[in-house]
Amino acid sequence: MTTTVQTPIQNALVIGASRGLGEALVEAYAGRGAHVVATVRDDHPSPLLDFAARHRASVEVERVDITDRAQLAALHHRLSGRVFDLLFVVAGVSLADRDAVGVDIADEDFDRMMRTNVLGVMRTVETLQDLVAPTGTIAVMSSGQGSVADNTRGGFEVYRATKSALNQMFRSYAVRHRDEGRALLLMAPGWVRTDMGGPGAALDINESIPPLVDTVDAQHGVPGLRYLDRHGRAVNW
Repeated sequence: MTTTVQTPIQNALVIGASRGLGEALVEAYAGRGAHVVATVRDDHPSPLLDFAARHRASVEVERVDITDRAQLAALHHRLSGRVFDLLFVVAGVSLADRDAVGVDIADEDFDRMMRTNVLGVMRTVETLQDLVAPTGTIAVMSSGQGSVADNTRGGFEVYRATKSALNQMFRSYAVRHRDEGRALLLMAPGWVRTDMGGPGAALDINESIPPLVDTVDAQHGVPGLRYLDRHGRAVNW
């Protein structure tokens, strides 16, 4: 007999969920009984839109480009008055070859990665934070690649830099909100076979997301900042 895993999250807001890890998070939380509002950047066909069409009772789709402040403000306005147990910002891009030296990236690609992976993510958190319950969870998808201490092999230089910068900014956010009761999570999902991770990645998405959701659920209601892998182990800063 199959047992359905339940979640303490009744209402979740997942930003950047058109495909890959974000879409898998939506499927996981909807499957565990949560109502999910998930965002895409545009109206292009995507796995999320297909999944939402089949699960209209549990999944709503909104549209936002996290690099556009006006669109973030408009999303906040549309969701005003609602309360979410979880805000999970997954959106991010990778535009550089894994083995390329960081300084070789085109200037515009470097700017787009930093603007999306760091500034866009943090503006999303700052803009939407008041929609999260006082004892809820704010999570952002970081990476083990963001660990400065664990960088012993190089590679993915610009992507690493964006995640390290994101970690630093989110840590500063946590300091500013130290007296609040929310769980603040930087999550490292592992190297996953998605469009971003590529076909040579170590993990299937089903090896990454279910334990990651277990970890996020276990941290719900525990205030403060933590940088964790999918199994709940602390990642070195």
